[in-house]
Order: sequence, then structure tokens, then C-alpha cells
Amino acid sequence: MIIEIGQQAPEFSLHDSDKNKVSLSDFKGKNILLLFFPQAFTGVCTKELCTVRDDISRYSNVNAQVLGISVDSVFTLGKYKEEQQFNFPLLSDFNKDVSAAYGSLYTEWILDMKGVSKRSAFVINKDGKVCYAEVLESAGDMPDFKAINEKLDSLNV
Repeated sequence: MIIEIGQQAPEFSLHDSDKNKVSLSDFKGKNILLLFFPQAFTGVCTKELCTVRDDISRYSNVNAQVLGISVDSVFTLGKYKEEQQFNFPLLSDFNKDVSAAYGSLYTEWILDMKGVSKRSAFVINKDGKVCYAEVLESAGDMPDFKAINEKLDSLNV
């Protein structure tokens, strides 16, 4: 499935690293930066999420909730969040349903792994509509945070 700009963001409920159920609809009235990442504890994923962690006030200032999603287990994500001191929820898409719904799932990845989230970024506005979508084919690439931040800024004018 390919997510189109302007479409309603697919609803989901996933467990976070504290084992709480978190739904997209929990954040109605806020802008959302949804970041899919391949795997916890890997170099590019850590760099990407630490960039967001270190700039979290920027997202708070534009009424944006950051959510990180990977197919890692809640236990792995809990350890990762603790070690890296992430200040936003990490959600486990262990069953791969949400990654698939957002067109963000590798059928094949490195070392013969299948069903790993593609590095992707989605901005969802307060009304639940997708207004930015970037799905990267190369896990070594980073999302375009300049474009993401410009989109988030424009939503608060």
C-alpha cells in the first residue's frame, strides 16, 4: 500500500516500550511525526532518533507528538529507549501490520531478514490527514528533516 498526501492516516494501536497500548487517535488535535525505523541499536537508526531526541523542543513548540515505530519487541525497545534516553514513545509493530499499512515494510532486507520496517517519515495533521510522506528504500538514508520541519511549521501558521 502506498500512503497518499491528503488521505486519512491509517489508525493503529500498538504497545509502547512501557507495555501500554498507544493508538494514533490518542493524539487527535496534535500534529504527529511518525518515524518508522528498521531496528533498534543500529547506527543509522540511533543517529536518526537521537537527532529527534536532541531537538524535541522544536517538535513540542509546533504541537507535534513524535512516535517511533519498529518491528522490535517491546522489551528490546524498552532497553533501547532507556540506553539512549529517548523522550518520545517507541512502539512495537512486532506483527508488522502497521508498517504494512503505511507501505513501510521490506519484504527482504539484509542477512535474509524479511518483514523489517523501512525507514520512513510521515507527518499527520491535527485532523488525522497525512500531509508529508517519505519512504526510503535504502536503510542507510536519513529522512529529510529540513522538509519535515518546514511541513510541521506550516501546519501551525
